[in-house]
Amino acid sequence: MPPRTSNTADPARTPAEPRPALRVAVLADSDTRWKWGALTARRLTAEAAGDGRGARPVEVSGLLLRGRATPTPRQLAEVGEVGIEAEKVREVTAVEFLHTVRDERYDVVVLALVGGGVQAMLHGLAALDLTRRPVVVTGYVGVVYEKLADGLLLRHGADVVLANSAHDAERFRAVYEGVGADASAVTEAALPFLGGAPYRAEEGRDTVVFAAQPSVPASRADRTYLLRRLVEHARLHPRREVLLKLRSKPGEHTTHIEELPYQKLAQKVPGGLPPNFRLVYGHMGEVLDRTDLLVTVSSTAALESLHRRIPTAVLTDLGVREPLGNHHFVGSGLLTSWDRLDGGYRPRPDREWLAGQGVAADGSYSTAYDTARAKVAELLDGSRLPPLAPYYTPATAPGYLPGILARHHLAPDGTPLPGAAAPQETGRVRGAVRETVRNAARGAYRHGVQRVAPVIRRMGEL
Repeated sequence: MPPRTSNTADPARTPAEPRPALRVAVLADSDTRWKWGALTARRLTAEAAGDGRGARPVEVSGLLLRGRATPTPRQLAEVGEVGIEAEKVREVTAVEFLHTVRDERYDVVVLALVGGGVQAMLHGLAALDLTRRPVVVTGYVGVVYEKLADGLLLRHGADVVLANSAHDAERFRAVYEGVGADASAVTEAALPFLGGAPYRAEEGRDTVVFAAQPSVPASRADRTYLLRRLVEHARLHPRREVLLKLRSKPGEHTTHIEELPYQKLAQKVPGGLPPNFRLVYGHMGEVLDRTDLLVTVSSTAALESLHRRIPTAVLTDLGVREPLGNHHFVGSGLLTSWDRLDGGYRPRPDREWLAGQGVAADGSYSTAYDTARAKVAELLDGSRLPPLAPYYTPATAPGYLPGILARHHLAPDGTPLPGAAAPQETGRVRGAVRETVRNAARGAYRHGVQRVAPVIRRMGEL
């Protein structure tokens, strides 16, 4: 077992001696959460890895929680530069992850997971009863527009719960304090993947990008409507480049399930797609480099766009409704319709609304993580971290918590259920067979989501 990296300064070490590496693990369960988690780890440790005197090397390990949305190598590569090579990221079960933390003894663990996954890992880490446990950090990938209380209470117990804006930090603390839970972990920061050069119009360039979302809207009628209006916009403006920015290719899964990929709907557009209309993939930042107007229903891409001061529009065509998430943009000045955009309208964001949303369009992004870095550093320098204490326990939520833990093969006390720990693989053949079975199971699941489920739903509506 490797020696434990100390969280405290060694008075015997001379300034000339190299400092031990700060060891960080990122556990993610989807492509977007991997992006958030890996970049968050880099933001939080940027000071430790700086070039100044006494700089501390940082080692970040990438771990993917095995499940329906585990990203493919292509999706990992498309995320962009996060400082961790895709081929060095490995897939684990929840129990394998806990064993890894026990054996590797990380200094910091970033849980980039859905709420239930965070809660399970918190209880699993607590059950390890480590003499020196890691600092545990978690948060949200983007706009929090649904299941606020549920998601927050499932994340309670982490040492640091990152809020992407002042608006979110205020809401998070209110939820915790409202149920009598400790709110001190809530820490204001910003989305870790903001960046890029500020918007500058270029002569001869006129590009409109629609940022698609896997599950918003959900119905075939609504998704077909949005695609039709986007195609019509391209036909109305033949000299304008119109791009449909897609999150994944058919068969791949993202943070949210996509039953009706736009790629398939586009194949049925009457008259075909106009020559100035294209479907594009790739890193969102690279697409924004050539964007003159970003259009979406409620994608986090809107915040990336606003950070760079790119003209941004949030559609009201399907209503302003909580299930769509565009209600988050009430007061932003961005809400508008395709009719107005067709006529040349360009929304202007409300400055007061922007100031509370963490997009740092005013240039303050360089200091957005200062408070979070300081909190993590303080926790690392402490003599001993207190035991993890999630709000949900077998006593406070006996009808809810055991089911959440069982989905990750953990008992109500956070220990692995009998048989949960996979036996050590004894050869390449067995490993290849297990991987084939996993891939087949994922393929069957995706087929059920994208083909069987919509058919059953339509039959139920007859």
